[in-house]
Amino acid sequence: MPIDMSTSQSSASAPSTAQLRRTHADAPDTMGRFALLVTLEEGPERDAVRDELVTAWLPMAHRIAGRFRDRGEAIEDLRQVAALGLVKAVDRFDPERGAFESYAVPTITGEIKRHFRDRMWALRVPRRVQELRNKVRVARRELTQNPGAAEPSVADIATHTGLTEDEVSAGLEALESFSTLSLDAETSGGDDGYSLADTLGDSDTSFDVVVDRESAKEGLRRLPERERAILYMRFFEDMTQSRIADRLGISQMHVSRLISRSCERVRQEALR
Repeated sequence: MPIDMSTSQSSASAPSTAQLRRTHADAPDTMGRFALLVTLEEGPERDAVRDELVTAWLPMAHRIAGRFRDRGEAIEDLRQVAALGLVKAVDRFDPERGAFESYAVPTITGEIKRHFRDRMWALRVPRRVQELRNKVRVARRELTQNPGAAEPSVADIATHTGLTEDEVSAGLEALESFSTLSLDAETSGGDDGYSLADTLGDSDTSFDVVVDRESAKEGLRRLPERERAILYMRFFEDMTQSRIADRLGISQMHVSRLISRSCERVRQEALR
C-alpha cells in the first residue's frame, strides 16, 4: 500500500483511528475491502474479495474458538464452527456501522455457543437448564481459582451467582449430564464385568396382560351367559373340556366349538 511521505513526523507517530480499533494482532485493517465488497454485484470478483476478507480474519475466528477448548469438543471442529460464523459476519457486515471486529466477535461467539447448545448435548435439554449449567460452571471456576480453595457448596454457588439453591442443583446435575454413558460401561465400585445395562430392569409383561384384559372386557360382556361360564371354567378354573361337557350335559366336541367361537367373537370385539 503506498505511503504518503508528506505526512508530518508527529502525525506519523500518532496511532490512527484504524490502529486504535485494532485490539488484537489478528485484526487486520480491511475497511477498504469491505467498502468495495458492498458495491460489487454477485459474481467472481465479489467472491474473490469475500474470500480475501474471510482469509484475513480467520486467525481471529481461530482465537475465539480457542476460548472454548477443553469443553468436550475437538479444537478443529470448533475452528470450523467459528469459520462458519465468520463467513456469516462477512456477508452481513455493513461498513458504515463501525468496526468489523465489534460485529464479528459476538457473531462468531454466538455461532459456537449455538453449536454447544444444539449439537453437543447427547440429550435435548431445555435452554434454561443449559444456561444454569454455564453459570454454575463459571461460578465454580471463579470460587476455586485461588490455590487451596475448597470445593464450593451449593449455598456458596447460590450466593455467588444470585441463583436459588434448587437452580444451582439443577445446574450441577447438568454438568454431569453433558454426555451419556454407554450401556456397556462398567459401574464404579461394582464387580468386574458389571455394566450399566445390568442395572436396568426387564420389560414387565404384566402390563400387556392388563391391556389385553381391558380390551377383552366388552366382548366378554356381550357373550351369552352359558358361553361366559364355559370360558370361566376353562381359563380361570382350569377345567378340561371333558369336565365342562359333563357338568353342562353336552358333548366335549360342542364345548370345543363354543370355546373357539366365543374367543373369536371377543377377539374381533377387541380389534374394533
